[in-house]
Amino acid sequence: MGTVVTSFFWIVGCAVLAPLVAGLIPGKRIPEVVLLLVGGILIGPHVLDWAVEGNEIEMLRELGLGMLFLLAGYEVKTSELVGREGRRAFYTWMCCLAIAFGATFALGAAGLLTAESAVAIALCSTALGTLLPILRDNGLLDTRLGQTVLNHGAFGEVGPVIAMAVLLGTRGSLQSTVVLILFTIAAVAVGLVSDRVLRQQTWLRKLVSAGGETTAQTTARVTMFLLVGLMVLAYEFELDTVLGAFAAGFILRRLLPEGHESLETKLDGIAFGFLIPIFFITSGMGIDIAAVFSKPGLLVVLVLLIIAVRGVPVFIATRWDRGQSGTEPPFSIAERTQLGLYSATGLPLIVAVTGVAVAAGEMTEANASVLVTAGAVTVLALPFTASMIGARHKRLRTSKISPESRR
Repeated sequence: MGTVVTSFFWIVGCAVLAPLVAGLIPGKRIPEVVLLLVGGILIGPHVLDWAVEGNEIEMLRELGLGMLFLLAGYEVKTSELVGREGRRAFYTWMCCLAIAFGATFALGAAGLLTAESAVAIALCSTALGTLLPILRDNGLLDTRLGQTVLNHGAFGEVGPVIAMAVLLGTRGSLQSTVVLILFTIAAVAVGLVSDRVLRQQTWLRKLVSAGGETTAQTTARVTMFLLVGLMVLAYEFELDTVLGAFAAGFILRRLLPEGHESLETKLDGIAFGFLIPIFFITSGMGIDIAAVFSKPGLLVVLVLLIIAVRGVPVFIATRWDRGQSGTEPPFSIAERTQLGLYSATGLPLIVAVTGVAVAAGEMTEANASVLVTAGAVTVLALPFTASMIGARHKRLRTSKISPESRR
């Protein structure tokens, strides 16, 4: 027990130090999530060995991962997903998956890669939960560009989770598909029941609303119950708990289509203030930095593959993006580059996929460390590059408009 308590102390210490260090860096050029990963590497068993991941910390880690995906699902507008641009995002992700399988199996045939299916799924993921605070800080979340990132990011998270369930599960593909359908039916049933309760003027609704701003904090507790309940449901169906968390986010958005500022503030505090940092720090603890340094070539190849497999197709597909109405002006090359870079940013699902592959004996821990590090590199480099391109594009547009406005 002492080891767990000491480990928890160092993990919480890293969580406190990361935003302080990020604030000292001019322009906040390094995302906080990268500092959390670095902190985890340093205190983990492969470097200083100050912290280990016991069952108690593993539970908090799972909750952190769940909150990351709940918030991602909550930010996605389902009306956008079923519209013109949502369908384009879906078709784009399917192309990414096909390209990923072609590339990984070609490398596997050449003896350069193992666990081809797992690597392919990881390559076409998008870290939407990680991108949310970055988009919010850059003022992009409510813009057309930000919504397009959310559309591609939603399929970049849901798609790999479904692919994991079908292709990496212990059952056959047919059985896994049937189980996935049953889980979807169960999740929809939960959403319909919750929607009916919320829309009726029942004593339960009044009680929940009345306790939302008291020490009872019933709205926050009900949300956590929804999250944990669907994560447990996914676990019982032998699916990845990420699927349950994402479904909880979708349901919460359906129940609160216009949003709920007070609840969102509380969830941000629980998630970004405590649980999500624990997830990223413990993910860093699992990275074997010596194994990464021993395979620098593989690291470079994987980073380039992520950009080629996920970023380039999004860059190409958004050339024909005209918004939901079909009358919006096309994205500029700079904006399409931003979209491609944001969409190629991956990490949480890469961690999840490698964990499944290692547990199944298909991937070595060394190769998993390299793949997770490649995901961390995308988080460090791609959003920053996209932000710099966006800032430069904004300055150029302003300089072109200013002379006209002075006339």
